[in-house]
Order: sequence, then C-alpha cells, then structure tokens
Amino acid sequence: MTETTATPLKDQLLASDRLFQETGHYAGLDKLDLRDEDPLKYESLHIKLRSMVVSAREMAKRISASPGVREVGESVVALYTPEGDAIALSTGIMVHVHTASRFIKWMIQNDYEKAPGIRPGDIFANNDAFIGTVQAPDVIDVIPIFYDDELIGWAAAVCHELEVGGITPGGDVALAQERYTEGLMVCAEKVGENDELRRDYLIRLERNLRMPIYWVLDEKAKVAACLEVRDQLLELIDQVGLDYYKRATKEFIEEGRRAQLARVRQLTVPGRYRGHTFFGHVTEGKQGVLPMGNKNWLYAIPMEMEISAEGKIHLDFDGTNSSGYHSMNCTPAGMDGGFFVTLTQSMNYDGKVNDGAWLATDMNLPEGTWTNPTDESLATATSWALLLPAFGVFQRLLSRGFLGRGYKEEVFVGQVNSPMIEMGGQSQYGTRFGIALFECAAAGSGAMGIKDGLDTAYVGWNPESDMGNMEIWEQDMPMLYLGRTISANSGGFGKYRGGAGFESLWLVNKTPQLIIATSEHSSRVFDNAGMCGGYPAPTVQLHYAAHDTDLKELTSKSARLPHSLGTDPYETDIEKYAGGDVKVIEGPYLAEPLREGDLFAHSYNGGGGYGDPLERDPDSVARDVANGYVTADSAKAVYGVVVESDSDGCRVDREATIARRERIQRDRRTHAVPVRQWVEQDRERVLAQDFAPEVQEMYRDSMANSARFTQEFREFWNLPSDFEFTPPKGR
Repeated sequence: MTETTATPLKDQLLASDRLFQETGHYAGLDKLDLRDEDPLKYESLHIKLRSMVVSAREMAKRISASPGVREVGESVVALYTPEGDAIALSTGIMVHVHTASRFIKWMIQNDYEKAPGIRPGDIFANNDAFIGTVQAPDVIDVIPIFYDDELIGWAAAVCHELEVGGITPGGDVALAQERYTEGLMVCAEKVGENDELRRDYLIRLERNLRMPIYWVLDEKAKVAACLEVRDQLLELIDQVGLDYYKRATKEFIEEGRRAQLARVRQLTVPGRYRGHTFFGHVTEGKQGVLPMGNKNWLYAIPMEMEISAEGKIHLDFDGTNSSGYHSMNCTPAGMDGGFFVTLTQSMNYDGKVNDGAWLATDMNLPEGTWTNPTDESLATATSWALLLPAFGVFQRLLSRGFLGRGYKEEVFVGQVNSPMIEMGGQSQYGTRFGIALFECAAAGSGAMGIKDGLDTAYVGWNPESDMGNMEIWEQDMPMLYLGRTISANSGGFGKYRGGAGFESLWLVNKTPQLIIATSEHSSRVFDNAGMCGGYPAPTVQLHYAAHDTDLKELTSKSARLPHSLGTDPYETDIEKYAGGDVKVIEGPYLAEPLREGDLFAHSYNGGGGYGDPLERDPDSVARDVANGYVTADSAKAVYGVVVESDSDGCRVDREATIARRERIQRDRRTHAVPVRQWVEQDRERVLAQDFAPEVQEMYRDSMANSARFTQEFREFWNLPSDFEFTPPKGR
C-alpha cells in the first residue's frame, strides 16, 4: 500500500494549478502572512533550507570520483514541494530549477502513487528529456520525503554524466539522430528502495556504459545528497512545526514569483524586443551521418521578448526551424533549463530562485520545431548547440532593457556556445573507455556594458565554470597535453572586448585506437553577436589532426615541439614543428580514429564585444597584444591602434594610432549606404532566391512553420503576397 496523504498527489497537483489559474497567486496566497508577522523566523527558515542543499551538494562533490562533478561542478541539489515545485536550490548547474519539477510532476500525472508506488526510502531516476531533463547525460535522482505518513516534499540531485553508452562515446552523443542511439535511457524509473540503489539497476549501468564507474559513483553521491537533505529537513520540521513549514514554503514560491516581476519592472522597460541568431552545422560528407542528415544545416533562431507593465516576461520562438533527425533538438524541459540558467545569472542571483520565477514567465515553443518536437523518437543529445545561441539572444534582449532603464552596469552581451569534445576507444590502461572532456566549461563570456568579458572562465550552463586540472583529465583519457593556450582574436572586438577562448593541443598516448567526436560548434555563421557596435565572436571551428608525426624523434633530440596552433594565419605550429600528415576538419570532428603519436587540437569559443572598437582605450589594446589576446595586425585593422613591440614589451604609437583611427572613420563614411538603399538592393536577391542552399532552405522552413513569419518577411521585403521559397535542389 502506498504511504501518502489522504489527498492523492494528483489531486493536490490539480488543486494547486487551479488555485493559480483562479487567483494569479501560487497556492492562492494573496498575502505573505508568515513573512509579515515574523520576518526573521521566515528568512531564517529559508536560509537553513538553502544551506541544506548547498552543503549537500558540497558533500556529494567529495563523494563522487567524477571529474565532471568534482573538478567542474556539474551538479545541483534541490528541494521541492509534494506537487513538485522548486523551493530552494544549491549553487551549481542552475539549469534544473524546473526540469526536475517536470520529472516529479510527470510521475504524479502518470499515477506513480498507485504503481509502482511512492514509499519512504524509494529512489527515482530519469534522463529522458521528454519527461523532464535537458539531455541524456543530465541524470536526475529524486527521493520522496515523508513526515510521519505524509509525503511533504522531494529532494532532488542532478549530475552531468561523462559517458552514456551512445553511438559515439561520451555524454553529448554527437551522432545520435534518434533517441535509440543516444545511449542508456532511464525513464522515470524506481531505481532504489529502502535508501539503497537496486542491484539490478547497477548491473544495467555496468553492462551498458563504456565507463560505468562515474555514473555509478555519481548515483551514490546524489543519493547521499538527497538523504542528507531529507534527514536535515525532518529535524528542522521538528523545530518549526509541519504546518509552519508547509505554509512558509508556499510563501517562498509566491514571494519568488512577485520578486521576479518586481525585478523586471525595476530593471527593464516594458515593450517588445526582437533578436535573431543562427547556427551553422557542417556535416556534409561526414562519416557516420545518415543520408537524411548528410548535408549542411543552417538554423534560424528568431526570438521575440515581450515585457508587460506588470513585469511578466514572454518569450516567443515563432519562426524558428523544424526539428529533425539530428542530436540538436530540445524539449520544453530543456528550454526551461536554458531560460532559468540565464535568469539566475542576470536577475535571480540572490539565492531565492525557485518555481515562483517560472510562474512569472512563459514561452511560446511552436510544436514541431527544434524547441518542441512532437516526435519523441528524435534525439536531444546535443540540445545545447541551439539552446546556448538562443538564450544568448535572450541575454542581449534583457540587456537592451537594462540599458533602456539606465542600468548599464547590468548589461551582458551573453553566453556563447561551448564546443564539446568526447572520446572513447582503448584507454592507456588497455580497457575500453568513454568520456566527455569538460574543459569546455571555461570558454570566454560576452563583454559587459562597463568592462571586458571573462577570459576562459565562463559558460552559460554553469555559472561556476572551471576547466579542471589537465593532470586529472590525463588520468582518464589516453592523451597528454602539450599545451593550453589563449586563442588570439577569439573575443569579439569592441570598446569592451568579449572574453577570449582557448585551445588545447594533445599528444595521443598509449592507445592503438582513440575515437573522437566533437559537437556544439556553429560554423560559417555567427551564433554570438555583439552589442552597441561590438563585433560578434568569431565562429571558425577548425580541428587539426596530425598523423605520422616526428614527435618521437623530436623529443629524443630535445627539439622544439608545438604547444599551440600559433598565430601564423598561413601555417600552424603543428605543421611547422611536428611534421606528418595534418588534416584540417571544419565543424564537428567525425573522422578516422587516432593512435599513439598522433596530435589533435581543439578550440573553444570567445564572447561578443560591446561598443565601437574605435572607442577602446589604446593602452588596453597594447596589453591585449602583449598578453596574446589580440594580434598586432588585428589591433591595427579593427581597433585602429598601432602597437610596436620590442624587448621592453608593447607600447602604443600615439600619432600613428590617431591617424589610423581617422582613416577608419573616413572609410566608414565613404563606404556606408543608407538602409533604404541596402534594402532595395537586397530585395532583388530575395526575389531571385539568390542564396546558398542552406540559407534558402532555412527561410523556406521558417515560412512553412509560421504564418506570422511569412507575412512579416513578405511585408519587410515588399514581396508579392504569394512569394515562397522553393526547396533547393538536392535537399
């Protein structure tokens, strides 16, 4: 018999939803009586709850042996109401404010209270994005919390797994084109009883993963964290009383809703904001890609943000492109994740983020698009590929609101995509292995309205970014670092430049076969724009794989070795100093396996710039040149700063800089054309459909998906009322 309250959970959930719809307040709370009557007691309870989840996460990080959790911090712990609404979350991957909520609500809606039952000591797990998570490696564990015989809440913990047993090794399975190739799926299953993980579940992990140790240890760490939260919570309820706890936690969520609305009213200007970005996916001719996907794709990601006078944010993805047989689809749960991890960094950073903020926002995710696939057989393994550019647009739209209200210090150009490298094959220990290399958690950020972006220290999906020590990664993969180096010119130019990305160069070590697959990098188009005259971050993802190198001979002679790609635009340091057969791969690396003695280089993105580059302080440009963030050629061409270098360092040639900047200003005036003239010229291209096939197909698909987009496109370009894009040949 299921041990639960007299009122079934499904009825509680329906009643909660009904109260919100009828009153506009969470749980119908039009007043926050406990907060008003005794604010110190009220705030003290929230602080204790947040301390519980934070300390539980820190404890779990030390239990887990996974470098993704221990080194990079890819975890979060949270507390939920019986209905599945978030009350308090730890630091960490704040993506999962509402993904775990969807998981819990899905179990309630699907009558888990009846079968398989919800009892004290049960452990449930899920990594199915169509139920409630972002992607397969985001494995959520939840346990019910009972006080006496009443279910009074849930504790949840999430870790990003480094290996999921998919068609390509690692976690973000690049070649997954259907869910059946994404790897091991745990679909809202009861995986433990009596506070212990089931042995049959652990056996399934051991027999279906290339490197099960990390998933297994992460499971134990998450369960320990949830039990810690449960036990501390029960002690706390003994002190404050169950009735007070239940009422206060509802007030926390309603307060979170009101606080979200108040922050939006304070920081932004009501109205309609529009933005657009793109993602280029170069897979034509790549091995392992099925015929239906063996072509290049260009994704349009338009976004409209409407802010009401009340402060409610509405995001609309109308006009975006269709879902498809690739790994970049995203479910509504994943879209929630992208939304929340952005909000928690721009507005809700005071520790009180909960599901109240979710109730103060909403999104239109058109069915059948990549934001909301209707076919649940599609893969979502690399959903961040489109999520990050999308919510980079959201960050810039918010920043326009901040700027309009006068909060220039709050302006943030936005998050960038974070290319992922995954690998597997035979380890240096002679065993099979698979791993996601999470040094990608330290890309460059977009610039801010008052200073440069963060260099190699930021990703949108984890506010506590860390690339991890290279010695730790070397323990888990048969590769040795020859170097990690700042990528020159990788940050978008501007008065304040975007944060710089970095590149890594490895020597393949002690393995006859190393399979590498990379993902989540846009190619040929910019997916991270600048603001107010700032340049976008460059998007040229090239991989370098060198076979039959002279490394052994060079090291025996103590000769110079390559430690980076170098700054020569015509010849890399690999080609200069390592020799061998060097292959350059654009976009995802899905090429032949590597072996001992080969070299491989991979780079990570920088962020967009803010403001006119000609307004940048010349001495700041000289420092960037001295530190390798910007080349002298780019300093002159873009910033108009002439930097001279000698044995004493880099210094600005003041007179030459003044002349150079004046020349750039004259060139701008000479070559500029009025917008009306530009539109008239390009209208002829639109009428002739004179575009690359990928661009033509992108517009055709957007028009097929959205009547509004079609109407606005025709009106903007003054096109005939029956104008349509024809499918490009061969697509």
